[in-house]
Amino acid sequence: MMEAIRKSAAEIEKGDLPILVLSEADVKGLIDPLQLLDALADGFRDLSAGLVQAPERPEITIPRKGFSLAMPAWRVGMSIAVKVVNVFEANLDIGLTNHLATINLFDPSTGAPQCVMDGTYITAIRTAASAVLSVRQLSRRESRTATIVGAGVQGRQHLDLLPLVRDFDEIRVASLHHEDAISLAKTHPKAVAVVNVKQAVGTSDVVCLASHSYQPVIEAGWVRPGTHVSSVGYAPPSGELPRELLDISKLFVETADAFKSPPVGCAELKGWDVSTATLLGDAISGKRSGRESAAQITLYKAMGVAMEDLVAANLVYSAAKSRGVGQIATL
Repeated sequence: MMEAIRKSAAEIEKGDLPILVLSEADVKGLIDPLQLLDALADGFRDLSAGLVQAPERPEITIPRKGFSLAMPAWRVGMSIAVKVVNVFEANLDIGLTNHLATINLFDPSTGAPQCVMDGTYITAIRTAASAVLSVRQLSRRESRTATIVGAGVQGRQHLDLLPLVRDFDEIRVASLHHEDAISLAKTHPKAVAVVNVKQAVGTSDVVCLASHSYQPVIEAGWVRPGTHVSSVGYAPPSGELPRELLDISKLFVETADAFKSPPVGCAELKGWDVSTATLLGDAISGKRSGRESAAQITLYKAMGVAMEDLVAANLVYSAAKSRGVGQIATL
């Protein structure tokens, strides 16, 4: 039997490759929030165990306009994911979201492109889901009152997801623009817009900072013992989280990279002692303790890591293939 003659690289052309294209509407219809929370929990365990490759994200800055981040990640059993997310604040003035993202998936066996999907919605929901996962893991089980500071995209996503992990009696919404808080609160039966942020925070079991503020949106002294606080805002050089809160709480982060300078890490944690933090994945796996007492203040500071995009995008891609959703293009 004659062996097949191997062609040289010069003789092989790529040709047209089929690629699945998923719109924002497709992505929204394919994500199951409870499934995402559980998949992220697994992802955080793997991340802490060193099973996820997610190199530091590079940034391109467009002066006085915005910035662009590239976020690749991979783990065994998943397609390679590469997200590009662009943050341009002035977009809001023209009726366009200030966060725009796409995610590309590649076959880990060949490197061939498999899928291009909207990443804007994934960025929004996976960011909120990681914070809400920290609520599930670290807040007191009897928590009944939450306050969300921020009534934008992240405020909306937090409001949707928080009831999935705790039986809240009331979820308060606060915003720099009170009319935005009112509008968001109208979308949920347990939500109420508040003006007095200090009072709301001081009487809450869970506080979720979900703004794009360049300065702290609360004071550490407002937070009562036993509260769980999460913060997902990314706005160097200062950010939404008061550093004084680090002194009185037990800190949880996604990875040790959180302590590096932006764009890799969090502005609020720059220069802080990395040994003071617990990886969320280690708390989920039981490798390290989570909440240690009912009176302890727990704090989760997110920077947003590519593992979260990897997990969410692979869930979407799998669902799209099984349901026959999306359009096939050639590349």
